[in-house]
Amino acid sequence: MLICKAPKPIGAMVCKESHNNSLAEVLDPKALVLFFPAPQTVTGEDVLELHVHGGKAVVQSVLSAIALAATDGEGKPDPSIIRYAEPGEFTRRAFYNNCLDLTQVEALGDTLSAETEQQRRLAVKGTSAALSRQYESWRQQLLYARGELEALIDFSEDQHFDESPAHLIGSVRDQVLSLQRGVTTVMENASRGELLRNGIDLALVGAPNAGKSSLLNRIVGREAAIVSQEEGTTRDVIEVGLDIGGFYCKFGDVAGLRGKSTTSEASISSIEVEGMRRAKERARVADVVIAIIPVERAVDYVRSGRLQVEINDEVASTLRLCDLEKQSVIYVLNKIDLIGPNEDTVSMQGRLMHKISDKQLPRPSLPILAVSCMEDQQGSHATKGVHEFLIRLTDLFQDMTAASGGDSAAWESSIGATERQRLLLEQCSSELQNFLDQLDRDDTSHDLDEDNIDIVLAAESLRNAADCLAKMTGIGQVANVEEVLGVVFEK
Repeated sequence: MLICKAPKPIGAMVCKESHNNSLAEVLDPKALVLFFPAPQTVTGEDVLELHVHGGKAVVQSVLSAIALAATDGEGKPDPSIIRYAEPGEFTRRAFYNNCLDLTQVEALGDTLSAETEQQRRLAVKGTSAALSRQYESWRQQLLYARGELEALIDFSEDQHFDESPAHLIGSVRDQVLSLQRGVTTVMENASRGELLRNGIDLALVGAPNAGKSSLLNRIVGREAAIVSQEEGTTRDVIEVGLDIGGFYCKFGDVAGLRGKSTTSEASISSIEVEGMRRAKERARVADVVIAIIPVERAVDYVRSGRLQVEINDEVASTLRLCDLEKQSVIYVLNKIDLIGPNEDTVSMQGRLMHKISDKQLPRPSLPILAVSCMEDQQGSHATKGVHEFLIRLTDLFQDMTAASGGDSAAWESSIGATERQRLLLEQCSSELQNFLDQLDRDDTSHDLDEDNIDIVLAAESLRNAADCLAKMTGIGQVANVEEVLGVVFEK
């Protein structure tokens, strides 16, 4: 029972909460009650909020009292009348009352699960209605285009049109081509948004003792990987997740890649061979491949003082497998503390660039970075260049996750499109392509022969494409849109 006057709409009252309509047992002497009348509420329904002190005993006693507050026809408490909300039920009610659409519901889930600043920004972009309006605008365009085609089917023989059927079909085709380009852009942005949502995968590759584990330890600020002068210390992939500049990153420190050029083949154990196989696979699927290339003393260093940079064949072959359409490759010149007065860092970076060119390796996505992870005589880390390395990484991440398509709110919001939306957009694009294939138009000609076009099938492709857009927002729902609702709301 609330010991206070009924609060005014969108007003607050300080109340005492008592148990079982009795003033003898006060549950919370200073509870705050807020009443929000429909429809201007988060769910579109009347909402009553009880703000109580946060002690477990207070909260539990209030929840127990709420269950007894409802009574049946005889005035007896009936706990079945008031129940706990099911997972996502408030959000579901907001959806059914047109307070949120499905894209905003998914963005709300992203907001709740955001752990980094960039994930929070991504979720905020998705909560705006700009992307939903774009989807709905496309759906309406498709409905209108489909209506024009079906008018040709139903009335072409007994009605006179201001435009010829061929010209009308050509106009619809141009609209579909423009819409397909927009859908493709949103799909690309959705893939970029997934990097923010799920994290950016980075693989540290290089020869044994190149300094991969040392660099990882300096980045994370702890001994995440074992560092030893013995070759092959890292046998499996060591995964470390951390926040860099607001971006969630998943670093993979992999086994050193070596072959006959490094040591005798017989000395490489089967375990290390498996580790190198996993290293190559990890590099193949990473978003960013970081190649650690160390400065080394030449064989005749004692006599000549000469330093060198080498990329062995195993490392080179792994880098050549990178897909520059999907992956970024960064080269890090490590152990620059070895560079003495007769050399300089810039010249060593130049030598490394020549090696990259000579071996026909992927061009670097960033200028070659130079670092040192050595410890000084006092045992502290003289991490030269590591801070600059992290700054450059952040710049690269910003480029990788920037929205394309323009500066409009819809394009900016499309970076927050979820994997579910991206898959539906792929289906939509496929149906649009089916429509274009039905027209079978020669790109070198602007003339269409409507007698050779199956307008019925073409119109059906537009209907399927519009259904995909309806599933994304829940607007103009098709029959099976309910299939996705439970999964979305429970998140």
